[in-house]
This record gives sequence, structure tokens and C-alpha cells, in this order.
Amino acid sequence: MSTIELNKRQEHILQIVKENGPITGEHIAERLNLTRATLRPDLAILTMAGYLDARPRVGYFYTGKSGTQLLTENLKKLYVKDYQSIPVVVNENVSVYDAICTMFLEDVGTLFVVDQSSLLTGVLSRKDLLRASIGKQELTTLPVHIIMTRMPNVTMCGKDDLLIDVAHKLIDKQIDALPVVRESERGFEVLGRITKTNLTKAFVALAEGN
Repeated sequence: MSTIELNKRQEHILQIVKENGPITGEHIAERLNLTRATLRPDLAILTMAGYLDARPRVGYFYTGKSGTQLLTENLKKLYVKDYQSIPVVVNENVSVYDAICTMFLEDVGTLFVVDQSSLLTGVLSRKDLLRASIGKQELTTLPVHIIMTRMPNVTMCGKDDLLIDVAHKLIDKQIDALPVVRESERGFEVLGRITKTNLTKAFVALAEGN
């Protein structure tokens, strides 16, 4: 669960545990003049969110972690494999016209280009296709490998990479998507994609504690 907005009672509980921990739930309830049952949901929330740690027959401890620290810890538990989506690939010999049609039909902003062995050879962005369409080339005969960003200049990630590291790559390179790849002796196989939308969904899920 992510950092949360604490209510006054939860903040009071934290203060009691900070000053008196380890302390049992019964003793916390006594100090607040409440029943143990009334406090149980608050204690569960504080423990799941990482503010408190509970040990059987000992009681509750304050973890000493700030909301920012807890958020950072949770961000470091989000992996590409849990949020990646299906990649949209085209062969390197298809025409720019066909690539434009694919991009609009699939409603994506980035296409991954592969060779006859289905290994990654490049990436096509909306900007690449727009730049080609503005020129005077014949789009139905111009192959995408002429205008794509080629390997090894393609920024990639693996399924076991952290989402926060991918977010840094997207920002640093000013791009919208990365191919999720698996390396083999022959090259890189495209397994999926991570986009700014995937990242947004992951961070929203984190904020909502899902």
C-alpha cells in the first residue's frame, strides 16, 4: 500500500507508538479511551502502509519512515513485467504508408520494427512518420527502415527492470515508449512495450493502494 492521508486518530496512534513503543493494541486503546475493536481498522491501515510494524505478543513499533520514504520503497517494488502491454510491431520492409495505417488502427504512438527473424532492428515514432509524410517521398514505396531510429540507438528495457528506472529513461530521452526485450545470441526479441500511459496507470494504482 502507498502513503496515505492519515486522519487525526491515526496520527494520534502514531504519536503514542513513537513515544511508547513497543506497545500493545490494548494499551493504545486505553490511552485513547476506545475499545480495541474500534482501533483495529486504524492499526491495520498503519501497519499495511508501513508506518507501524507489529510483532506477536510484543506489540506495535514505529518504523521511523516518513511518507516519502514509504512511497520510495513502494516505487521500488513496481516492475515492468507487471505493467507492460502488448507491442505493435512491423517488418522493416513495410512501407511508410502501411506503418501509418497500422499506427492509427492500433491507436499507438510508437511502432517497433523487426527483421525476418522477428528481432528488433529499430523504432518508429509518430514524429518519424509525420516527418516522412511532409516530404515529397512516395509513402507507398518508401520502406520504414529508411526513416526509423536504428539499433543500437534504440532505448530498451527488460521485464525485470524497475518502472521508476524506465520512467527516468523516458524523461531523459524524451520518448513516449520503450520496447520490452529479451536478449538472445541473435539479437533482441520484443516481448512488450512500456509507455507513459502504462506508467501513469501504475502510479495511480500505487496512490490508490491497489
